[in-house]
Amino acid sequence: MSSLLVIPSIDIRDGKTVRVVQGIPELNCPEYCNDPVEMAMIWRAENAKIIHVVDFNSASEHSHVNFNIIRKICESVIIPVEFGAGLRTMEDVHEAFSLGVFRVVLGTMAYENPKLFVKLLEEFSPNKIVAAIDVIDNQVVVYGRKYKTGLKPEEFAAKLKEYGVKRFIVTDVKTNGMLSGPNIELSKRIAEVSECKVTHSGGIGGYHDLIRLQNEAKDYVDSVIIGRALYENKFPCQKIWRVAEHGIFQ
Repeated sequence: MSSLLVIPSIDIRDGKTVRVVQGIPELNCPEYCNDPVEMAMIWRAENAKIIHVVDFNSASEHSHVNFNIIRKICESVIIPVEFGAGLRTMEDVHEAFSLGVFRVVLGTMAYENPKLFVKLLEEFSPNKIVAAIDVIDNQVVVYGRKYKTGLKPEEFAAKLKEYGVKRFIVTDVKTNGMLSGPNIELSKRIAEVSECKVTHSGGIGGYHDLIRLQNEAKDYVDSVIIGRALYENKFPCQKIWRVAEHGIFQ
């Protein structure tokens, strides 16, 4: 059985690393290194294979104030950097790639401007453009997780598959940063409907949650994004990605 690929998350607001609880960024958490670039280097030193970066200024204010930091992260590590939040125009996506990121994550654009989303898929390929499905109370949410669309996640996934999406990042926002256990069924349902690769996000509180996700969803989920549990040392060794799948993440 292949191991899940563990992807550390670096969440940024106002130039600093933040803790995110149910989609809300919290500043000045003592367990966190304030410098996102240094944090990226730490995760790389711990043998992470890929890093997931979220820009909360971009998501909430469509601001590029953190883009120079993201560029520095890409320059500081030799592993792929996946980047999302607030990318809603073609110019945004082109600028993100110019920073050096390997892959961008799009959610709101896929919902509000599917023609542009498809155009970007065709330009960059589904390996470079992945879709975020953020869910609250079984509804897809967009615009920084503030607007409920009324769409069921399975409906959205099926539509995105028609557009050409090959991978989803699935987040139950209510579990995000709560350390209360993952919503495995949500990720499994989306994988079943779409027959696409799924990266799970949200709810991992420690080693047992990670093993449960792997055991219950091994045929559906191949990777998992973890934030707070890693920063707060909820794992017995903090080198869990050393048993993760080796090779190129696709």
